[in-house]
Amino acid sequence: MASKTIDHAFTATSLTSAATDPTFAGALSFMRRRFTKDLTGADVVVWGVPFDAATSNRPGTRFGPQAIRRASAIFDNDPQYPFNRDLFAEMAVIDYGDCLLDYGNHQETPAAIERQAKTIVDTDAFMLTLGGDHYVTWPILKAHAAKHGPLALVQFDAHQDTWFDDNKRIDHGSFVARAVRDGIIDPDRSIQIGIRTHAPDDFGINILYGHQVEEMSASEIASTIISHTKGAPSYLTFDIDCLDPAYAPGTGTPVSGGPSSAKILSVLQRLHQLDIRGADVVEVSPAYDHADITAIAGATVAMYMLGLHAERRATASHG
Repeated sequence: MASKTIDHAFTATSLTSAATDPTFAGALSFMRRRFTKDLTGADVVVWGVPFDAATSNRPGTRFGPQAIRRASAIFDNDPQYPFNRDLFAEMAVIDYGDCLLDYGNHQETPAAIERQAKTIVDTDAFMLTLGGDHYVTWPILKAHAAKHGPLALVQFDAHQDTWFDDNKRIDHGSFVARAVRDGIIDPDRSIQIGIRTHAPDDFGINILYGHQVEEMSASEIASTIISHTKGAPSYLTFDIDCLDPAYAPGTGTPVSGGPSSAKILSVLQRLHQLDIRGADVVEVSPAYDHADITAIAGATVAMYMLGLHAERRATASHG
């Protein structure tokens, strides 16, 4: 016991150190990373955006960041599967806590998210966001595009999110349409995976519908994503309702007929060639979850996003 500590999120002496907290105890930061508002030296910043006032069905995703952090405690400090590496050995990751929002003034929410996201993005750290409903991706995309230019959007989702928007609505179903119109994303290099609904306009974005995902192998799906984005700077957004409700019941607008968590994780594992500049996991609504199934799926997707970034950093350093 002499070499062990607890509450690693507060007691860590290094941003790259491993935690020794037992799964059932300790401060619940994301994967036990240090809780801090100090961005100095951080290669990756994980933060939460606890907002769900834009949802069109069941609310509750404001509790998503808490649930994902809690579920991430299951990841011990062995090499993380399937990356077979200690993700934090050479990659300094912090948990920045949550975005500060005024729950009674939603019209100020987009600017607040964008402003706080910009503070992180401008440090050149990779930002991983835990939502929150899918509206939060809109101001986050703006912060990334201001730095990197128009992005290829890689969207795992049951919904296209391309419904009409008058540029004033706070709506989680229209951020993609707005991003195309405002030149934030490049529709010719963007792709949506797992779509199981219809919207009036696809804005020229390539779609892999749910039935196509069912028929394709994970390798085929990943190859399609990589070839379609053509090496462009990309933003990876993962709506947990991309998964079938059997694997992610805790979400606001579940849609049957989706892929398994195993298949989509296998797809994500193969996306190391993507030039991912930022990422998020959204729409985890723990009030509708069972035995943390959805939270565990969300935490695992987020861990895979860190794994992809760790692999890309390792390749760059040896290249």
